Amino acid sequence: MNAYLAVIIGSLAGSWLLGVLSNILGARHMPPNPPPEFADAFDAQTYAKSREYARASMRLSAVTDTCDTLAIIAFILAGGFDRLDTAIRALDLPPLATGLAFIGALTLAASLLGLPFEAYRTFVHESRFGFNTTTVRTFVLDRLKSLVLTVILGGPLIALVLLFFEHAGPLAWLLCWAVAVLFSLGLTYIAPTWILPIFNTFTPLEDGELRRALETCARQAGFELSGIFVIDGSRRSTKGNAYFTGLGRRRRIALYDTLIKEQSVEEIVAVLAHEIGHARKGHIKQRLAMGVAQTGAVFFLMSLFMSSPGLFAAFGMERISVYAGLVFFVLLFTPVSLVLSVAANAISRAHEYEADAFAARATGNPGAMISALKKLSASSLTNLTPHPLEVWLHYGHPPALDRIRALSAFSS
Repeated sequence: MNAYLAVIIGSLAGSWLLGVLSNILGARHMPPNPPPEFADAFDAQTYAKSREYARASMRLSAVTDTCDTLAIIAFILAGGFDRLDTAIRALDLPPLATGLAFIGALTLAASLLGLPFEAYRTFVHESRFGFNTTTVRTFVLDRLKSLVLTVILGGPLIALVLLFFEHAGPLAWLLCWAVAVLFSLGLTYIAPTWILPIFNTFTPLEDGELRRALETCARQAGFELSGIFVIDGSRRSTKGNAYFTGLGRRRRIALYDTLIKEQSVEEIVAVLAHEIGHARKGHIKQRLAMGVAQTGAVFFLMSLFMSSPGLFAAFGMERISVYAGLVFFVLLFTPVSLVLSVAANAISRAHEYEADAFAARATGNPGAMISALKKLSASSLTNLTPHPLEVWLHYGHPPALDRIRALSAFSS
């Protein structure tokens, strides 16, 4: 067997196997009763429902991952990439348009393949447990908006990458790196004003006790906010959330209306202090730096492998092309991508602990953060005892139980 093909098939199968093993172990890693720390937040009925929700989510994840993996492997072994390339070349388009059509067709096919699972997750799985509030109209519009944004924003970026690798020679990867970083920074800068409002309505938080408390917290932490907004998260789900968005003077906090409904003023202030902690501890800059470095490394490795005859032979391709090389490298990169994802999750979990500690010190009220975590866990039916492998593979946040135990040290 072609060495490249062996690596790609093996890594796809290995990633799938790790996911399945994680689900099996996770389903068995649920004690019959909630941990003592959650005794006041989870009654017997809520805890039983959370266990069933976790297991149902694992089953759905296993089915989705299995279908995706089988589809990719079958497409590779059936010579699907070469057939698609031949069909698009028959249209006799200009070289750049041919490359964009090839990548666009694969992206569209992947989206269509995942659409039934997305619909099932939204309208069956989430509805079954009382979370879904998305209408069919909103669901369809969200997908159409995402598709349009992908074409408008992603199309030019891919076009530049193709042009650079086609004509810029040894410097191509450096140019691609620079453009990708500038694109990412620009997207982060304009997203709060131009992109996120396409999907949700952002309403300035009205003056009152909550707004004054949040502004006081930010001011005492020396953190400048461009605005505090309420996002209509209840249009899609009953789950609560909050996040920072934007860079520099465009930093704003978005609070889900569901979060405001469920949490007290002190708890929401603790959530804000946690988010401020990420900025004060330099986590945002660290993640940005890691993202920049990783992007550069990916483009450099891509420049080494994307034109390899052996790589194209693995996919049964008759012709070597830059656009197909980009796609094939992404698949070849699968094992490295998995390792980087695991490492990024580990760093993210460490950052969450640090942000929690900052919130506990900044507010002087660790109990508020603990209470907020308990309410969020109960309202979203969080799995309180995920298996370590599941955490290692997928969790960017530590389990709520571990965070509460760490915060409890500030109360003693």
